[in-house]
Amino acid sequence: MGGGLVAIDQGAVCASLALPIAGLMTDQSLEQVVGLLEELELAAGRMGCCIPSPFSVLSFLALPVIPELKITDLGLVDVVRGRLVGEDA
Repeated sequence: MGGGLVAIDQGAVCASLALPIAGLMTDQSLEQVVGLLEELELAAGRMGCCIPSPFSVLSFLALPVIPELKITDLGLVDVVRGRLVGEDA
């Protein structure tokens, strides 16, 4: 897809939203994006996800600047203290 969001169940694509511009953006209309995101969330719900807006949650989870705890490529970060969880003071 060149970047984007996808819901896959047992190897089959249930819903997707392509984000071909740097893997983060699309040139689709707002209406199209809203519709595709709704399809993604419904597909995630059918697979048992009970988190509201799960794709938004995942998108923000990796941002280490938003408090309190965030997951990065280095591990779990305590944003308030500015260090990895488990690091000595």
